[in-house]
Amino acid sequence: MNFSSTRSWDTSSLSIFLKSFLIWSFTLLVCLLVVGFPLIVLMMTIGSLMAIVLQSILPVSAVLVVGGTIIGGTVMSILLAAAMLTFKGVHPQEVSWLSWLHGHEQVESASVYASCPLTCELS
Repeated sequence: MNFSSTRSWDTSSLSIFLKSFLIWSFTLLVCLLVVGFPLIVLMMTIGSLMAIVLQSILPVSAVLVVGGTIIGGTVMSILLAAAMLTFKGVHPQEVSWLSWLHGHEQVESASVYASCPLTCELS
């Protein structure tokens, strides 16, 4: 009955794994939606052709079968990749190309406006 001596949920290894897994799942999903848009278009094109072919065999549920397969396969691949990265011990804070996820802004260069040479010296 003494709750003060038990380990905190925030410091346990299970919560660290869960947090890392959820961050990896979110990151991979966002990367798939943003960067992988041509891949999504290709998957939908192949899925449409598969639904047309399956329409002769399964007249009622061809689109449901193909859509469920594509969506389920995509979700399972994202979750599997997130689980592999989590169990390998790769933390999202260690990855250099995820600086947008940490909230740290990296300013590459200052902006130079085209009208500045004409108007900067006027007062």
